[in-house]
Amino acid sequence: MSARNPGIQLDLEWVSKVRVNTQAVLRRAQYIQGLKIPSKQWQAAWLLKAISCIDLTTLAGDDTPSNVHRLCMKATQPLQYELLKKIDMHDKGVTTGAVCVYPSRVADAVKSLKAANSNLPIASVATGFPAGQTPLETRLMEVRMAVADGATEIDIVINRTLAITGQWEAMYDEICQFREACGDAHMKTILAIGELGTFTNVYKASLVAMMAGSDFIKTSTGKESVNATYPVAVVMVRAIRDYFLRTGHKVGFKPAGGIRTAKESLVWLVLIKEELGNDWLSPHLFRLGASSLLADIERQIYHHVTGQYAAYHELPMA
Repeated sequence: MSARNPGIQLDLEWVSKVRVNTQAVLRRAQYIQGLKIPSKQWQAAWLLKAISCIDLTTLAGDDTPSNVHRLCMKATQPLQYELLKKIDMHDKGVTTGAVCVYPSRVADAVKSLKAANSNLPIASVATGFPAGQTPLETRLMEVRMAVADGATEIDIVINRTLAITGQWEAMYDEICQFREACGDAHMKTILAIGELGTFTNVYKASLVAMMAGSDFIKTSTGKESVNATYPVAVVMVRAIRDYFLRTGHKVGFKPAGGIRTAKESLVWLVLIKEELGNDWLSPHLFRLGASSLLADIERQIYHHVTGQYAAYHELPMA
């Protein structure tokens, strides 16, 4: 991951001056979606890059030690060995970027990955995910417990009320406290963009989250009615770029929620390359939050190798 974002003092003057041109954002997002995506062996290479950036996720009420174990095994060996061998990638250590689970399942993930001799990062959602509506002390305790159990990354949710009502100082203070509770774990801050109302609010929330020391900013919990969209991504990555130009510090970006197809993952990679450049095209600075995306990428690579599409039941599930 990136060298930890030390954060800066809250710059309310910078935040208050933010104005986002909605039409320009929509035009830019449309332009990026219209760009040609790679084909044949280049597409296969980009899809392997996408796999390396996936936070392979299970956030269900019926999660058990066994399905977390299956998730971890899939993360350490995301593609069948024979497929990788045919494209000469069997010895390149292809894995997903991380696994992502609820706090109470972190210990299960630690156990499974240790048994597999893998040091894959373990991300845990925390702070009253997905709504963030529990008392602050409870949210802080949840972060500390997830870290104590072995989580190396924490995906926190902001208090949307503070962002919607423009209480940026209070939001900054809360995130700083989460940052402290994370200790050495990296902190990804979920903005829940579907509930923030305007692009200007999304940009301001992005800035405040970065000023408070977030290592990543993330679009959504995946539980809102609107999740990762390309226009919102343009707003957030522009905030990341502006923050980098002002502070010299690179903050990562994670779209999450509703990303299901290999083609969509390629558009996300193109967006990052176009807006932030090649430095961000790595799991240190870019993650895709997804649970079903990997299955479609595996089908596409299977097709690239064999010329046929596998039935879903022929590929190991995550």
